[in-house]
Amino acid sequence: MDKYIQDAAHKIIGSTHLTAFTGAGISVESGIPPFRGEGGLWTKYDPSVLDLDHFHRFPKQAWEVIHTLFYEFFGQCEPNQAHIGLAELEKMGYLKTVITQNIDNLHQEAGNTDVVEFHGTAQTLVCTNCGKKYRRSEMDFSSFPVVCTACDGLIKPNFIFFGEGIPPLAYSRSMQEAENADVLLIIGTSGEVMPASMIPRLAKQNGTTIIEINTDDNIYAHGSNDIFLKGKAGYIMDIIIQEIKRLLQ
Repeated sequence: MDKYIQDAAHKIIGSTHLTAFTGAGISVESGIPPFRGEGGLWTKYDPSVLDLDHFHRFPKQAWEVIHTLFYEFFGQCEPNQAHIGLAELEKMGYLKTVITQNIDNLHQEAGNTDVVEFHGTAQTLVCTNCGKKYRRSEMDFSSFPVVCTACDGLIKPNFIFFGEGIPPLAYSRSMQEAENADVLLIIGTSGEVMPASMIPRLAKQNGTTIIEINTDDNIYAHGSNDIFLKGKAGYIMDIIIQEIKRLLQ
């Protein structure tokens, strides 16, 4: 592990355009379970609550679950050492951009300033009728479904549901980052969700060095990455930062 940590630190120090690509695994240490897999949210909740057609047909029932998950439970979670480590890499002048599949806003809370939210965010909401956007702090969650103050239309969180496409700007920026990055730091993503899983592959096609931090082997660990660091994201990020500081002394 020490050699791989040293290699990762050297690659980061020598990078000209370091980009991070994160998934649900980076937020697990903040108390947010992944959606899929053992212990995932979809083992406890019906995923149809985030199906766009189901949401429009049964808005009250869907909103009750959405509020519990994304505005009560998620709202209590805080950035962990992996988020903080990425923010520190930005402050040190290395990390340019974070591309995240997460909707929890923890990268921004940790201090990263350029975050591409590939799947949108729970921090804003949008009226499905007139398109008016709201900040989370503006919302009245006392009754469901949540409706627009301008037109009484149904409001939904501003992240993608099943049946929706990736926000065009987030998609184009992510693909641009994949092409521009000379080092891509992958943390906590399984590589199973399309089209987000295209990002590391596109980066690799452009000659990018791939550093991956994950608790388990996945499809990136078999041919796509250059350095694979197996372990909890917070711990691995801590020792990478320490090694970078040691090398810079």
